[in-house]
Amino acid sequence: MNNPRILSLLPAATEIICLLGFREHLVGVSHECDYPSSVGDLPVCTLAGIKSGSSRQIHDSLADLLRNALAVYSVKTDVLAELAPTHIVTQDQCDVCSVSRKDVEDAAARFLTTSPCIISLAPSKLADIYSDIQRVAECLGEARRAENVLTPLLVRQREVEARAHEAEKQPTVACLEWLDPLMASGNWVPEMVAMAGGRCIFGEVGVHSPWINWTEVVRADPEIILVKPCGFDLGRAVSETRLLTEKPGWQNLRAVKNKRVYVVDGHQYFNRPGPRIIDSLEILGEMLHPDLFDYGFRDKDWVVYPV
Repeated sequence: MNNPRILSLLPAATEIICLLGFREHLVGVSHECDYPSSVGDLPVCTLAGIKSGSSRQIHDSLADLLRNALAVYSVKTDVLAELAPTHIVTQDQCDVCSVSRKDVEDAAARFLTTSPCIISLAPSKLADIYSDIQRVAECLGEARRAENVLTPLLVRQREVEARAHEAEKQPTVACLEWLDPLMASGNWVPEMVAMAGGRCIFGEVGVHSPWINWTEVVRADPEIILVKPCGFDLGRAVSETRLLTEKPGWQNLRAVKNKRVYVVDGHQYFNRPGPRIIDSLEILGEMLHPDLFDYGFRDKDWVVYPV
């Protein structure tokens, strides 16, 4: 298509679109799309129904919305109509990540005079993220662009895997995606931990992130704890880590004793299934095997806790 008008309703999708060279065709984004910085001046087409507050308050707000069958996010239909996109990119992966495909389809049918191509992303493994990049390129009529951007990503992935094989041991890692209540990381994260030379003790590859309890963490006594709350920047994630320090047995954990509790910007990395997922893999390398990896992310995008 020579002149697509693309609306991205997902931060990862916005990054994919820009990586593929379609930034000039983006006409609107979601309220959470913030990378690359050049998208900051685009019209925002979504609203969040979640109340701000502590981790528990955010969780309870989400639970209330879902319990009452209410949308967590909604489309600004007046903006949608004005933008008149030919392509809309959304997701099916998570009920609390962005506007659902059904809501997008309903809004498009009611408020647009034409029928846009709706591209819905639903990754559960690393290969799915690559496939999504390929599919977006194909839907926009430029399939060859995908190969150009995927090749360097795959090269970086293989470099991490190859170097991780040099490690003498694979430390056990507890990846925490939410802190109150506790949620471990699933989907592509356990796969990435293995690639970077570690053993993820909670969560399964390709399966949604599981709720866990603190007793399980104490019993597992991980060598490394990675705190990466979904949607929180580094400062907020560091602040939220205090919730863990108040739990019984915290000071006795191996990760705490050995100063191997790491906090990362979970909004920009790990929880955003776009091209910077390879940055996340490199960050894991730095955390798990600092003697083998140094990409310059430490103290900028992740820190040792306490800071």
